[in-house]
Amino acid sequence: MASHITISPIADKITVTAGSTVLGTSHRALELREGSAPPVVYVPREDLDMDLLERTPRATTCPWKGQASYYSVRDGERLLENAVWSYEAPKADVAAIAGHLAFYTDRVRVTRG
Repeated sequence: MASHITISPIADKITVTAGSTVLGTSHRALELREGSAPPVVYVPREDLDMDLLERTPRATTCPWKGQASYYSVRDGERLLENAVWSYEAPKADVAAIAGHLAFYTDRVRVTRG
C-alpha cells in the first residue's frame, strides 16, 4: 500500500444526507486517510439508496487509487452535481474501497453516531 494511505473500518453508524434527504446509513463504512488531507468516509453502495444518485460523465484519475467515477445527487429540486465519487476498480493497494462511495462534504453531510 502506498505508505501515505491507510484504510480503517469505522465503528460508528454513518448517516449520509443531502439537504433533508437521507441517502443511507451504514455500520460498514471505511475511513481513508491520505497524507495530511482530512479523512474521507467511504460507504458501501449497498447501504445507500442508489436511485437518488445519477451517474455523470466526469472521471478523474489518482495515481494511488485509480480512476474515479462521479455521481450527482437529486435533493428535491436541487441537483448536487458530481457530489459523490467512487473508485469502482481501485488499484490493488486500496482494493478495500471498491464498491464504496465517498462524498464532498460541502454538498453532502456525513455524520457519525
